[in-house]
Amino acid sequence: MAGRFWLVKSEPSTYAIHDLERDRSTEWWGVRNYKARNYMRDAMRIGDRVLFYHSNADPLGVYGLAEVATEAHPDSKQFEKGHRYHDPDSDPQDPTWWCVDLRHVVTFAEPVTRELMKTTRGLEEMSVLKRGNRLSITPVEHAEYEIVCRLAGS
Repeated sequence: MAGRFWLVKSEPSTYAIHDLERDRSTEWWGVRNYKARNYMRDAMRIGDRVLFYHSNADPLGVYGLAEVATEAHPDSKQFEKGHRYHDPDSDPQDPTWWCVDLRHVVTFAEPVTRELMKTTRGLEEMSVLKRGNRLSITPVEHAEYEIVCRLAGS
């Protein structure tokens, strides 16, 4: 059984659930928010379950499930000169940016839309549904995870 539960957001034009399904796993690089970085570095563990949410999509919502596949490690893109996520101030001996790898679990036949989530009892406190939440990684309660999975028929 997974230890913790998370929601990760990605714009489908950048990296969609179908990309993760094709790749089977990926380094979740490019997170440049300290709180989200800290979740990956300090709290995410192998086997933790993840709701994969499409932001800037029509419709917005959870499109599938993933799991944390590795312990936190330095984000490789921070050291890649010319890459949009290169950070010239990050020291390889003391990296600023950390990430985990995610592994595909399932792609939902239909997304669990934000609109459905907003009207579902038990999901009222989910961070992704709160006004102003812009974090790309947020913790999810076990019960919330189970509700979303039930709504997806998964």
